[in-house]
Amino acid sequence: MYFLLRASLPAVAIAVAIALLPVPSPAQPAADQWKATVAKAVAYLKTAQDANGGWSTERSPGVTGVVVTGLLECGISADDEPAAKGLKYIEGLINTKEGHIAGANPKIGLQNYVTSVNVMALAAAKRDAKYKPVIGNATDFLKKLQWDDGEGKKPDDDFYGGAGYDSKSRPDLSNTQFFLDALKAANVPKDDPAFQKALIFVSRCQNLESEHNKMPWAGKVNDGSFIYSAAAGGQTKVTDEQLPAGAPLPGYGSMTYAGIKSLIYCGVGPDDPRMKKALDWVKKNYTLDSNPGMPPQFAHRGLFYYYHTFGKTLEVMGADQFEDAKGAKHDWRADLTAALAKRQRSDGSWVNENDRWMEGDPNLVTGYALMALGHARPKK
Repeated sequence: MYFLLRASLPAVAIAVAIALLPVPSPAQPAADQWKATVAKAVAYLKTAQDANGGWSTERSPGVTGVVVTGLLECGISADDEPAAKGLKYIEGLINTKEGHIAGANPKIGLQNYVTSVNVMALAAAKRDAKYKPVIGNATDFLKKLQWDDGEGKKPDDDFYGGAGYDSKSRPDLSNTQFFLDALKAANVPKDDPAFQKALIFVSRCQNLESEHNKMPWAGKVNDGSFIYSAAAGGQTKVTDEQLPAGAPLPGYGSMTYAGIKSLIYCGVGPDDPRMKKALDWVKKNYTLDSNPGMPPQFAHRGLFYYYHTFGKTLEVMGADQFEDAKGAKHDWRADLTAALAKRQRSDGSWVNENDRWMEGDPNLVTGYALMALGHARPKK
């Protein structure tokens, strides 16, 4: 990983457990496709950069962190434009009084996401002497946002251990995975209590009834997939309807990969029933044509968010090949690169025609695509 993620023993074991077999380095055409795709994206981002060094800064201060992380993970030097200008913009968001990296007077609801992605960007720059104190303050700030005793929550509360948009918003798995990504990027020790608290919340987001999840809906789907949030009765994003209390809550791809990655970060090994069941689901639903689990009319919702979570999770798992439920072995790096290459627009950007969760913004989506490509970087 390019921002200091190292595979843990559970991650290595998982790679073996799902029959991830060593293969030769990708063929040159795949490597050429990866390089060409990245080069076109970088060229686009140079033209789309705001005068202040960021991207889409009028919409959100967090887009720049996604873009810079993607650039650096794809091998662009922190000293090269546009990464250098992007880092300068992020430096301007450092709030020394509060400890976060979300600006002088940020919207409350942006603090977790924006600080998390900016921690990832600064960590990816590999400038410890300059950024280490800032990253340390930011992770301390993030841990204060986690729902725990500080907010009057005990382990039996469905908010406990999760992260939301801020210290008042109900937690969800998307905010929690970015929170955990930031802690890992910052090299927070694996025995830090934040990880074990997060594990309680993450486990409750899984469609798996067990000692770890007693939610009313936990056993109604029971397929190992993950939903958006276990809090406040549970929530999924596969429908726009408000489901009745206790109704089945189907999971979907982006959250299921987020759940697997989060379980690994929190120390869950391959023999744990939570991990086995989640891996069974992704083996049955291996695809890069859609965000699996979404109904046909929403098939591309969050597609690029899915791509970067898919790529990062498989890299954290130590996977070179992935064997699906039918026994087919996939070079997931080549598959992910090809999926992105065919969706890249002529100007080098990407955009999701299903404009949900800001994926109509080409700068954000191009940042997600580069993050995905960073994880799919061909092995030498």
